[in-house]
Amino acid sequence: MAHFSYQNEINSFLTMDGELARGPAPRWQKKIDLSTSSINSSVLSTSINKQKLSISYNNAAASFIANNNKTPRKNSSDGKSKKSPGRKTPTPNKNSKTPSGGDRFIPSRNTTNFELGHYMIKQTESQTTNNEEKNSTESSGQNDIQKLLTETMQGCEISNKRILSYQTKAPAAPESHLNPLRVVYSIKTPMSLKSGSRYIPVAPERILDAPDIINDYYLNLMDWSSENIITVALGSSVYLWNAATGIIDVLFENENGEHSCSLAWIQEGSILAVGTNSGTVELWDCQQMKRLRVMDGQTTRVSALAWNSYIVSSGSRDGSIVHHDVRSRDHNVATLSGHTQEICGLKWSTDAKYLASGGNDNLVNIWSTTSGALHTNSTPFCTFNQHQAAVRALAWCPWQSNVLASGGGTADRCIRFWNVSNQQLLNTVDTKSQVCGILFSKNYKELISCHGFANNQLTIWKYPSMTKQIDLTGHTARVLQMAMSPDGSTVMSAGADETLRLWNCFAPDPTQSKKEKSATRSKPSVFKQSIR
Repeated sequence: MAHFSYQNEINSFLTMDGELARGPAPRWQKKIDLSTSSINSSVLSTSINKQKLSISYNNAAASFIANNNKTPRKNSSDGKSKKSPGRKTPTPNKNSKTPSGGDRFIPSRNTTNFELGHYMIKQTESQTTNNEEKNSTESSGQNDIQKLLTETMQGCEISNKRILSYQTKAPAAPESHLNPLRVVYSIKTPMSLKSGSRYIPVAPERILDAPDIINDYYLNLMDWSSENIITVALGSSVYLWNAATGIIDVLFENENGEHSCSLAWIQEGSILAVGTNSGTVELWDCQQMKRLRVMDGQTTRVSALAWNSYIVSSGSRDGSIVHHDVRSRDHNVATLSGHTQEICGLKWSTDAKYLASGGNDNLVNIWSTTSGALHTNSTPFCTFNQHQAAVRALAWCPWQSNVLASGGGTADRCIRFWNVSNQQLLNTVDTKSQVCGILFSKNYKELISCHGFANNQLTIWKYPSMTKQIDLTGHTARVLQMAMSPDGSTVMSAGADETLRLWNCFAPDPTQSKKEKSATRSKPSVFKQSIR
């Protein structure tokens, strides 16, 4: 009876929990000869511990999954760590005889946190549900937006529509505001800098080779005509470059190693004055590509030229200035002697009342016109002697005809502004480098200066505050001279590095009228038929 009762309990136990698939044989198979009471006690203890094992293992597995396969923390009470499911070392209960061995994981119930495991499982389920709902909501929202855009854009040519645009123009920045950010502007102006309320390209629009250009501070070897023709002297030859078509022509070539020293276009038309190394002034018709006449009057090279209607003024190395009337056979109408060294700068004022001359003697002379004539008196109206080096850079302000800007050489480096009416110095700016040229903008209250050592840059300034707007760099040697296009939008610089660079730095404001934006159309010269 005892054996029969014991066998029934064993069969019941195997039916509930199943046989162990692996591991050593259980103890009850090795001790069949135990007494009935011992067997019953052992079986009862085994059944209870099996139930504990099932509950403890399930909770431990849930806690293990919730903590992303991390090793369970140590219990602060006994300092022992929990065993991972992959380890084979069992932890049997000393008070009970539980099966052990194999790969079974038998954790201690006392070290298992059931509440934490339950909480972590619930949190994972909640997050999964929320993510599914969120994804469903976003997908629904995106579908609604896509449907709305499709209905709105139906029947429209999307390639010609602007999806986002301002209804009103953004307010302009203050005049003193400087924004150092660089932007991509266009193909011709790959980089630009915002200066005030406009963008100034910082890279040249085009670079041309200028081999054999003479590196002489006192010569003036480039000019830009009202018909958009640029002339430049390279070596012994004089070239014409059509800025609109890009066609290059050779006007003439000097013989016996001679070279031209100065070039100047008449205000309207295609007549070019050329100062020679022998002291003469030649007049060339660049449409017919022929020389019209040769005018003498000076014994040394003519390094500067300036036109005033039918009067062309020439400055020489001997310090003299001669006014030539191109209508008359006797062209020499006046000779001025106000400088002791070479004339390197000549400029007529915009109202044709004054002629400014700068020389290697560091002087700036102002000559006023005689009554009823276009040439000047033989004595200077006033003289400015504040410069400490040769004065080559001269420019008259286009909107203040009595204001003159002058720039000094290496020992001076300053740009000075003069009021010739009251003979007062208005302002002085130290540029930190040799000043080789100055041009006032036709489109903005600004001016541009070109420099030599040390940066060989062009600098744009606000006028009259003389706040520096931007430096245009690229030349590897000093900038000898500048010339401006007829519409005032582009400046060409000639450098001693044998390059010509076109800077689109004064492009007109696109908001102005078409009439203001259009380039100044050239007119036929009224003096061409009068030249003898």
